Amino acid sequence: MTSSTNLIDFPHDRLFRRLTLVTVVTVYLLIIAGGVVRSTGAGMGCPDWPKCFGSWVPPTEVSQLPSNYQEIYGAKLKGEVEFNAVKTWIEYVNRLLGAFTGVLIFAVLLASIPYLRSGKSKLFYSSLAAFILVGFQGWLGSKVVSTELHPLVVTLHMIVAIIIVFVLLYILAQSYTDSLSAGRVQEEKKIKYLVLGVIALSFVQIIIGTQVREAIDLVVARMGYAARSQWIDELGLTFYIHRSFSIAVLGANVLLFYWTNKVVSPFSPLYSLARWTLVVVGLEIVAGIVLAYLGVPAFVQPIHLTLAVILAGVQYMMWLSLTLNTRVESKTELATELSWD
Repeated sequence: MTSSTNLIDFPHDRLFRRLTLVTVVTVYLLIIAGGVVRSTGAGMGCPDWPKCFGSWVPPTEVSQLPSNYQEIYGAKLKGEVEFNAVKTWIEYVNRLLGAFTGVLIFAVLLASIPYLRSGKSKLFYSSLAAFILVGFQGWLGSKVVSTELHPLVVTLHMIVAIIIVFVLLYILAQSYTDSLSAGRVQEEKKIKYLVLGVIALSFVQIIIGTQVREAIDLVVARMGYAARSQWIDELGLTFYIHRSFSIAVLGANVLLFYWTNKVVSPFSPLYSLARWTLVVVGLEIVAGIVLAYLGVPAFVQPIHLTLAVILAGVQYMMWLSLTLNTRVESKTELATELSWD
């Protein structure tokens, strides 16, 4: 018995994988940029959207603005507008990177169209989902400005960014099925549940972290950026919950690595991913300690946020590795049956 499948040519597969990988990296860079915007207080560096101070290329000096610019933009936002060239360009670069990310995701969507004619149609539909999400994310970006950095809108903006990362990682995993598959795994069901539990803990920690960030925003509004070293003392219970919960996250990842080490080969992608979770969670805790005890350095804030999203991404890749493992085993069994026929 023989069968044929209309497969995409290998050069296209390589192009699609590389394009998706570049897009994933760019999204993480965008998350870093967003963290820089928040840590420097540049969120309102451009008081309008999609333009910045009414122009596609923002000014570099206040003399390039109308003399009544504060009245013009303050009336739109019901707030005070003060031009700061550094903050304006930080926010502008963040927007440019966001637009570039949208272009890359659209390119991934276009590159996925040929997969509709093969057995890999999931790649197209996942790419379409990513494209729709990035459009929604762009709309949310406009709401971040129009609501003057409302905490709930800012948090939702970040959550959607994480969802986009997960969709892109799913696409990447689906295009690397053979090389990402976990291989032979003892007690696979137990490991799957453990991975899901660790992912859930990471998400809880991220959500608590966003609440801490919201609390910091309130402290900044009251005390200003000059009092950065005193911010931590002004935070409430949420900060201490976030700090203590990191112990649970660390313990869960250590347990995950311990069990992974027991049930898979050290050459398995699953083992490598589990090892990376320990590295990332260690760096994340170090960044948190620096923030808590060294006066919340501005450059550490986006690093702390990005490491949290990277950690969740690596954990999700572990889940995908196990899921792909089941699929590869099913294909192997089918191929064996066909060869007997």
